[in-house]
Amino acid sequence: MPFAIMRFAKRKSGSVGGICKHHERQKEKYESNPDIDNKRTAQNYHIVHPRESYREEISRRINDAGCKTRKDSVLFIDTLITASPEFFEQHSPQENQMYFERAVSFLAQEVGGGNIISAVVHMDERTPHMHLCFTPITSDKRLCAKEIIGNRDKLVWWQDRFHEHMSAAFPELERGEPAIETKRKHMPVRIYKQAIRLDEDMALIKQELEGINPLNAQRKKKEIADRLAGWIPAVNKFEAQLQPFKNQLAVMKENQHTLQQKYERENVKANQSKAKQHQLQQQLWDYEEFVRAIPDDLREELRQRFQREQNFEAEARLRME
Repeated sequence: MPFAIMRFAKRKSGSVGGICKHHERQKEKYESNPDIDNKRTAQNYHIVHPRESYREEISRRINDAGCKTRKDSVLFIDTLITASPEFFEQHSPQENQMYFERAVSFLAQEVGGGNIISAVVHMDERTPHMHLCFTPITSDKRLCAKEIIGNRDKLVWWQDRFHEHMSAAFPELERGEPAIETKRKHMPVRIYKQAIRLDEDMALIKQELEGINPLNAQRKKKEIADRLAGWIPAVNKFEAQLQPFKNQLAVMKENQHTLQQKYERENVKANQSKAKQHQLQQQLWDYEEFVRAIPDDLREELRQRFQREQNFEAEARLRME
């Protein structure tokens, strides 16, 4: 049950250069986003190619329209267009490109094709997605993001219109429940990425545990302890990051069986956000279960190691005082 996804982000002057470098892949390294695979960057492609830098494109459009600006004006809208991963897996590269081209035609119709600065599809990350940037210039030549993007109610309208447009060509696409109706908080993308990395690290540690034998026990235990020394604090950080969503995750856990029965009985539209957030909570439970499964002697050795490090840090602070 794939979903069509569109998200708006209002951007001011200070972010123009960084976003241009990121979207147009003008950096050599992207340390803040480890998901980018530089070997696949050549597969990225434009549907709307900027003739100049984003800053020059924005300035030209604003000047041509004679718009007035302030220091804190929203100069452009950074739009993320994507879909559920299974959508792209089920379609050919040509069909996936048609999906993005159709999304561009939708936004050109709604905000004006002349306002679109760039539309670039990234194929060098886990899920194909498009960054489409446009200047929020109204038909009467005003720079007004508030009027174009609107308030919370209009955001629901945007999602309805986008789904209607995209599902006309791809009927399998579902419409999720708007956050304004469900009162849910948005789960940041960085949390999903962190969960993926924790899963990958846990799989490596499990392999190490399965590979322990009498001949390599001492060496393997040290290697595993080193991995756990970094992995366990990362899980603790992950748990802390989920705290703002604790209540809704608890409700989702309690109602999971009921929701599943309702879906099977009525084939209702399940919400993508609920599924993802429940998955994150499930991963946290998996991590906790995995920690409990670590051999007692290894866990005790790790506990003593942490205790020594804490004692050392405490003594260092006392010496500084």
